[in-house]
Amino acid sequence: MTDTSEKDAEEKELPPFSEQLAGQLGGVRGLIESGIPVVVFVLGNVLFGHFKTPHALNWAIGSAVASALLIAGYRLYRKETVRHAVNGLVGIGIGAFLAYRTGDAKNFYLPGIITNGVYAAVLLGSVVINKPVIGYLWSIVANGGKQDWVGRPELTRTFRWLTCFWAGVFLFKGAVQFAIYLDGNATYLGVARLALGYPPWLLGLAVTGWAVRRTTRRTEPDPVPDAA
Repeated sequence: MTDTSEKDAEEKELPPFSEQLAGQLGGVRGLIESGIPVVVFVLGNVLFGHFKTPHALNWAIGSAVASALLIAGYRLYRKETVRHAVNGLVGIGIGAFLAYRTGDAKNFYLPGIITNGVYAAVLLGSVVINKPVIGYLWSIVANGGKQDWVGRPELTRTFRWLTCFWAGVFLFKGAVQFAIYLDGNATYLGVARLALGYPPWLLGLAVTGWAVRRTTRRTEPDPVPDAA
């Protein structure tokens, strides 16, 4: 009985979904670090271009890649996890390669635009087959791997609309950036990339945490009073 009670207590003490998912994404520090190379590229592209530096785009690309490498190197030096830094470095590397090969700064942001579309498609597809991705993410991150929501209609409906909500977030992010991409203004595209980075994620995490807590509280059975 004691072991079961302790296990139940540990499960109840799990942080909210929004906090745990934010941690999986690297927390506040991870979000900031993922944006640094983009900021460096935007500033480098503007400044090197303004001063008519020879091969200005290449200098901007090199600066962005160097900043991503420095972040990963610093984490290695501190013996910290480099998973988030490496993920960011891969994305920056692909964008840098495309921009370098085409000679067009706007292609630096193309992988991110495509990624938003892929995420949206996967999320909507999971709703169509009635296996909402957000429900499974919640199970992994905040429910100890248990998928007991599958047998609970109200929670299933909540995860279904939450999955659609997240798909809408990614579609909005991708559509806005793609429209600017077609216009060809790399500077505005960089600003949009940054502006549509943190705020939508924070909004999504807040809405998800609120919705899951609200549905869980409403569907939890009332506690059975102890026998006298």
